[in-house]
Amino acid sequence: MKTIKGPAVFIAQFIGSEAPFNSLSTICRWAKSLGFEGIQIPTTDSRFIDLKKAAESQTYADEIRGVVEEEGLKITELSTHLQGQLVAVNPVYDPLFDGFAPEKYRNNSALRTAWAVEQLMFAARASANLGLSAHATFSGALLWPMIYPWPQRPAGLVDEGFTELARRWLPILNAFDEQGVDVCYEIHPGEDLHDGVSYEMFLDKVANHPRACLLYDPSHFVLQCLDYLSYIDHYHERIKSFHVKDAEFNPTGKQGVYGGYQPWVDRAGRFRSPGDGQVDFKAIFSKLSAYDFDGWAVMEWECALKNSNDGAKEGAKFISDHIIRVTEKAFDDFAGSGMDTKLNRRILGLP
Repeated sequence: MKTIKGPAVFIAQFIGSEAPFNSLSTICRWAKSLGFEGIQIPTTDSRFIDLKKAAESQTYADEIRGVVEEEGLKITELSTHLQGQLVAVNPVYDPLFDGFAPEKYRNNSALRTAWAVEQLMFAARASANLGLSAHATFSGALLWPMIYPWPQRPAGLVDEGFTELARRWLPILNAFDEQGVDVCYEIHPGEDLHDGVSYEMFLDKVANHPRACLLYDPSHFVLQCLDYLSYIDHYHERIKSFHVKDAEFNPTGKQGVYGGYQPWVDRAGRFRSPGDGQVDFKAIFSKLSAYDFDGWAVMEWECALKNSNDGAKEGAKFISDHIIRVTEKAFDDFAGSGMDTKLNRRILGLP
């Protein structure tokens, strides 16, 4: 068996305009001071990484890795969540998602999509240059406005949507395959890949592409009332990345999964700091360890209630306390009687 690496932190929610959150070196120093051993880096802020440059220059990639390692950390994965979202956008969401792209690509969905795809291509090469084996992203969504089957969906609409999603992603998956890097889709509401069934529909369309893998984040499954433990049993071979994010779901007589258009703090389902929600992380770490997951346990901090600095400090310890240093020998080795074929056959009543 293998031991999960960590703790690590996704720095996207902590980046800001003031020190120590405004440069790669200082945010790494902050993360290390809290007990983190790795960072997952978003790729939309050039203060932390210039994605195109990291793709095109091994020297620059080595410099970025050097900055992180000088502070005693490792890079776990790069993230293109925002760019991945823009690979496929239903027109109803154009005004909301335009802000994810540079200004010159806004109000033009074709240019915006082309930019997003180019970003993913850069991410494949940049990941390889940084010595990484996994990459975190979103799938985007053409079908999300039709998530509820009313009004009745026209026949063939869902199949057409997944066919187009696969058409857009297949060249990207091939590019990552050439670099030896897994694409880890965060299964997430708002994405066409939002549960196991939708992931399987996509996987079928990309011919079970070996790089079409998963970022496991149980918080999104709590809010969907999905069994996040049996999910690991189904998809453990595809899980290559892991977000430690907590959540709670407390339905009432007035509100359930859909949240009644309420802000996060007033929703029946909401994200919480690690340990403050309902996710059974002891069971999750046990299952992942039993299935030989040896990637990073990365805290993604999102909480409607708690201060982010407190969440980060507590999160590092929370992950450390849950990582199982796997055993090197069976607990009952002392009682073993050795291998004896004749004895085994005699016990079984065989000649």
